[in-house]
Amino acid sequence: MIDPSFARTMARYNQWQNQNLYAAADGLSDEERRKDRGAFFKSIHATLNHLLWADYMWLSRIAGGEPPECSLDDSSAFRAEWEVMKADRVQTDLRLIDWANRLDASALEGEFTWYSGLLQSTIAKPKHLIVVHIFNHQTHHRGQVHAMLTAAGARPHGTDLAIMQLA
Repeated sequence: MIDPSFARTMARYNQWQNQNLYAAADGLSDEERRKDRGAFFKSIHATLNHLLWADYMWLSRIAGGEPPECSLDDSSAFRAEWEVMKADRVQTDLRLIDWANRLDASALEGEFTWYSGLLQSTIAKPKHLIVVHIFNHQTHHRGQVHAMLTAAGARPHGTDLAIMQLA
C-alpha cells in the first residue's frame, strides 16, 4: 500500500522530468519533434501530447474538472502547437502537485470506479493502484521520449528518482 507521500514525491518527479524533456525537446526543430521515430505514438511531440492528454483524463477522474476534449484515439494530437502544449504541461503538472499535496491516507483507501473509453466498460480498482498507475504510465512514456530525444541528438538529463532533489 502506498501513502500520500508517494503521490507527492511522484508528482514532483513528474514535474521535474517534464521540465527536463521539454527543455531538451526545445532544442529541436518542430520537424524533428514531429518526426516518426518508430515509437508507439511515433514522434516526440505525439508522445508528449498523449501524456498530457492522459494526465488531463486522470485528473478529471480523480480531482474533478473537465476531461480532455478529444478521445484516446486522438490523444497524440491533443495540442497541435508546441508552445501551447508546453504551457499546458506546466499548468497540468502544478495541478497534479496540488492534488497530491491535498491527499490524506483515506483518499487512497477503497475502490475507484470509472468508465474506460478504451475498454468500453465501467472499471473498479483499488484507489491506491490507480495512483500508482498514473505515475507509472507517465514514467513509461517519458522513457520513450527520452530515448527518442537522445536518438535525435538532444541531451536530456538523467531520470533517476534518487537524484531528484526531494526538498
